[in-house]
Amino acid sequence: MTKKKILFIDDEPNILSGLKRMLRSIRKEFHLEFTESGKKALEIMEKHDFDVVVSDMRMPGMDGATLLAEIQKRYPYSIRIMLSGQANEESIMRTVGVVHQFLAKPCDPEYLKAVLLRVCALHDLMAHPSLKEMVSQLDTLPSLPKVYAKLRQAIANPDVPVSEIAAIIEEDMAMSAKVLQLVNSAFFGLFQKVESPARAVNLLGIDTVKNLVLGVGAFTEIKASSKVFPVKELWSHSLIVGNCAKKIAMTQSEDNDLIDNSFIAGLLHDIGKLVMLAKMDKLYEKTTLLAGEEGISLRSAEKRIFNAVHDDFGAYLMGLWGMPGPVIEAIGFHHRLDNYPDNKFSPAIAVHLANAFYYEKYPDTITTAPHAVNIPHLEAIGLSDNIEQWRELCSEILEQEGEL
Repeated sequence: MTKKKILFIDDEPNILSGLKRMLRSIRKEFHLEFTESGKKALEIMEKHDFDVVVSDMRMPGMDGATLLAEIQKRYPYSIRIMLSGQANEESIMRTVGVVHQFLAKPCDPEYLKAVLLRVCALHDLMAHPSLKEMVSQLDTLPSLPKVYAKLRQAIANPDVPVSEIAAIIEEDMAMSAKVLQLVNSAFFGLFQKVESPARAVNLLGIDTVKNLVLGVGAFTEIKASSKVFPVKELWSHSLIVGNCAKKIAMTQSEDNDLIDNSFIAGLLHDIGKLVMLAKMDKLYEKTTLLAGEEGISLRSAEKRIFNAVHDDFGAYLMGLWGMPGPVIEAIGFHHRLDNYPDNKFSPAIAVHLANAFYYEKYPDTITTAPHAVNIPHLEAIGLSDNIEQWRELCSEILEQEGEL
C-alpha cells in the first residue's frame, strides 16, 4: 500500500525538529517532509503530490493562510491543516474556507497522530480514481452559495451587529423568505411570530442562521428536478436529519463546534445526490429505478452505474467549498462507520444515527433497502447503550416531517 505523503511547514527550525521527533513512530505509515517557508512548500508541491499539508500560521513572507489558500487553488485534493500557536479569533477567522482543520500549539502527539490518520482516510474518499473520473465528466461544479460566503466573511468580525447579518440575508429575497418560513415552522418551536431576519438571528443565534442559509443556498443554487427522484422531499429529509444530529450531539458534548458541525453535516449529508441529479439527471434517474427494481440500496445502484457513491461526491464538494474536516468526514463516512478511523463520538456518528432514525420512521420514502443503525460499530466503541435514548430524542423532531 502506498504511503500517505504529508508536508509540514514552519519557519522555526526547533518546531520542525520537535515535529520530527514527535512523529517518528508513524514513519512506517506515512512519508513525512518538512520545510521552513511557504515559497519552498509550493516548490516542493510542484514536483510531488501531497495528501495532507500542515502549516504554521505566522511566517515571514507568506503566512499560513495565504499559503493554504494557494494550495487550495492549485491542489484541491490535498487536505489542509493549520497547526499554530496563533489561535486567536482573528487568525482562526482568516483560515475559514481554506483550512479543513485548525489545531492549536502545543498539540498532544497522540491527538495529532489521530487527526493525521483520520484525514488520510478522508483523503482516500476525496481522491478515489472513480470519483476523479466522474468529476472530470462534469462541465462545472456548484460554487459555495454567495450569501453564505458573504455571511461567513461578515461573521469573521466578532463585533458584527445583528442588523448587518440580517441585511446580508435580505439581499436575497428568496433566501430571506425561506429562512423565515423555516423559523416560523414548528421545527424550531419558537412559539412566536418571527417577521424579520434580524429577529430570527436574535432568537436562533448567528451560527444557526448561518448554517440554515448554507443549506437553503445549496438547495436553491444546485438546480435539479426529476419525475423519479423526490428532490423536494430531499430538503425536508436533510433539514430533519440536521436537527436530529444536532440534538444527538448535544447529549454527548458541550463543544459548540461539534454540535454545529453535526447540524451542518446532517443538513448537507445528501448533497452528493443533488449534484449528481443536477449534472447527470438521466443516469441518476436510471440509478433510482435500478435500486427500486432490484430492491438494493441507492448506494449499491450508484456504485454499479457510476463506480462512485453520493457520499464520496458530497465529501469531495464540501472539501472544495472549504467546510471543516469533521463536516466532510461525517458526509463521507455516515454510511460506513466501520471505515471511520476514530473510536469516539463524532458528527459522523450523529448523522449516521439521525439518517437511520428518519428511515425507520418513514420507510415508504425510499423504494430501496433501508438504512439501519450500525449496532456492532456502536457496541465496539461503547455507545450502543445510548441508542434508545437518541431514538426517543429524535422522535418528536421526526413528527414534523409534514410541516416543512
